[in-house]
Amino acid sequence: MVTAYLRWADAEDTPLLQPKPGPGGIYGRLEERGHTMTTGQDEIIARMASHTEAQTLDLPPGVPVLDVLHTSFDQDGEPFEISRFVHRADRAGLTYNFPVEN
Repeated sequence: MVTAYLRWADAEDTPLLQPKPGPGGIYGRLEERGHTMTTGQDEIIARMASHTEAQTLDLPPGVPVLDVLHTSFDQDGEPFEISRFVHRADRAGLTYNFPVEN
């Protein structure tokens, strides 16, 4: 399950309000509005699903979810998009690569 949050000023009168925002997806449309993602941040927690999430994800009893809150930051260091992903924990994995600064 994914829910994306954008500023109204960035989405108003754009294809971002459509189910399929066009070539390049959401980030392509946001680049057209002046936001190029340069960094991101993910906050991840494991928790039990809400009743609605359990039904939507067809969860067996006792299976938790991974709740990922992703924030995209633009070239000015400003957050411009936030997405919440809810995954079945028994069918999801996360892999991260990151630079090490000395």
